[in-house]
Amino acid sequence: MSKKKYKIAVIQLNLNDIAENNLKKCLSWVRDAANQGAEVISLPELYSSHYFCQSEDVDNFALAEPLYSTSFIAFSALAKELGVVIIVPFFEKRMAGIYHNSAYIIDTDGSEAGLYRKMHIPDDPHFYEKFYFTPGDLGFKAFPTQKGKIGTLICWDQWYPEAARLTALQGADVLFYPTAIGWHPLEKEQYGENQHGAWMNVMKGHAVANGVYVAAANRIGLEQYLPDTAGIQFWGSSFIAGPQGEILAQASHDKEEILIAEVDLDLQENVRQNWPFFRDRRIDAFGDITKRAID
Repeated sequence: MSKKKYKIAVIQLNLNDIAENNLKKCLSWVRDAANQGAEVISLPELYSSHYFCQSEDVDNFALAEPLYSTSFIAFSALAKELGVVIIVPFFEKRMAGIYHNSAYIIDTDGSEAGLYRKMHIPDDPHFYEKFYFTPGDLGFKAFPTQKGKIGTLICWDQWYPEAARLTALQGADVLFYPTAIGWHPLEKEQYGENQHGAWMNVMKGHAVANGVYVAAANRIGLEQYLPDTAGIQFWGSSFIAGPQGEILAQASHDKEEILIAEVDLDLQENVRQNWPFFRDRRIDAFGDITKRAID
């Protein structure tokens, strides 16, 4: 099972292409990451297509795939060939009328170590995900793999400390956040710096509060597939943070890149021994956290 040290990678890509081309591209980049020493590798959210949630269009449901079909077959074979763990975020067709924003966790032998379905679903201008995705029903999970115990959350989940906490409490060494987040181009000048800063700060906070490594894999590029709209400029800036929130690796805003960092479980334990946040949690006083509001 897990070692005291292992290397993780996030891959930052422009994915504004058809599914077949995106699949070939991602297979190649995963292979490159493995050749650079990565042992657990994550792709960005909804890797196989452009970010179609910019509109509410039933034709986009054709982009979804059933479980254990194209994506699983391809990445399962690659994981087994390379002896690596691969996180593959995809658009899942569960049945007619029920679709999820999901991720396979594929182990080194090509088997499924786990399946995660995105729990928090946004509905913002040009991020109309509630039209497409049923909220996840598998809960928050940490998945044992041959390389380490990892947790996988997806994009909008990154804003919720409860999601990070519940995953970390199950023993995850790393929280992976496959992501598709960017600027509305017309708002970037006014709000862009604060939006990007908040995105990084909240996940670094999860790393600190839980003593875990955090890895975010975003896409890049202007995706402007709708006429008469400015599209979304995905801001890249993928990163890997250590258990004190320290940035171990960070990508640019506009280049395709592989980021690699080492997970050191002895360091993680030392951090938790010196910052014993889990020890001091007042779980007897947290009952109201399950309420929508405390009136």
